[in-house]
Amino acid sequence: MTKKDKKSFNQSLAEWKLFIYNPTTGEFLGRTAKSWGLILLFYLVFYGFLAALFTFTMWAMLQTLNDEVPKYRDQISSPGLMVFPKPVTALEYSFSMSDPESYKGYIEDLKKFLKPYGVEAQKNLTVCPDGALFEQKGPVYAACQFPVALLEECSGVNDPEFGYSRGHPCILVKMNRIIELKPQGEPRIYCSHKGGNVTLSIYPPDGSIDLKYFPYYGKKLHARYLQPLVALQLGFGTSIPKEEVTVECKIDGSPNLKNHDDRDKFLGRVVFKISKHA
Repeated sequence: MTKKDKKSFNQSLAEWKLFIYNPTTGEFLGRTAKSWGLILLFYLVFYGFLAALFTFTMWAMLQTLNDEVPKYRDQISSPGLMVFPKPVTALEYSFSMSDPESYKGYIEDLKKFLKPYGVEAQKNLTVCPDGALFEQKGPVYAACQFPVALLEECSGVNDPEFGYSRGHPCILVKMNRIIELKPQGEPRIYCSHKGGNVTLSIYPPDGSIDLKYFPYYGKKLHARYLQPLVALQLGFGTSIPKEEVTVECKIDGSPNLKNHDDRDKFLGRVVFKISKHA
């Protein structure tokens, strides 16, 4: 048969059948049972070795990790700030005094966030001495009480609507947790505002953060730990139908906590907007 001659369909079918199984040699897909067995054994040993090597590597790595404290913590030396309630859009709040639905989500978020700070929820926590670091050696780590009364008008006790219905919205600010962080000096959260004819009140007074809430020992060891909070309350006037205010809060009063970094503009500070409609 020349190259130009074409095989018939029956010839091609017969060759494929012979390739799939050759009854004369006992080959299946061109290999004998012994050849297939050796190949399967090789790949079984090869991939079994890779799986064992991967398992051993992961096990060895896990032995170097602490289940309670992250191994590497040197990249975050100073905390950032977070605000509550969570804004609908990126760090922008908007509400209308005449429309309760516009701030209903904010109120629900604040109530949920402050639930662990309730008097009943804190009754088994420790009353810690003020003005000093509360260092502990374990193995049991106590959590200090944070009296929600320190937030005064923003505690939700006297005003369950947190001032939104009166045009005096409350925003809570807290520092991010960093394990074994020990602030120096007298740390506080300082807030200022731009735009709008508004008043700005801070609770506790001067935005102070007591040292007794530090250091934090990690989520597993310090399970019931409560972060200290600072509340700010803006007082909008009723004569202007629409006002927008930009608020900046930053960590202050502690020499080892930063509030400015050229590589991270949010280190130790937070900026957000609040828009009030009539």
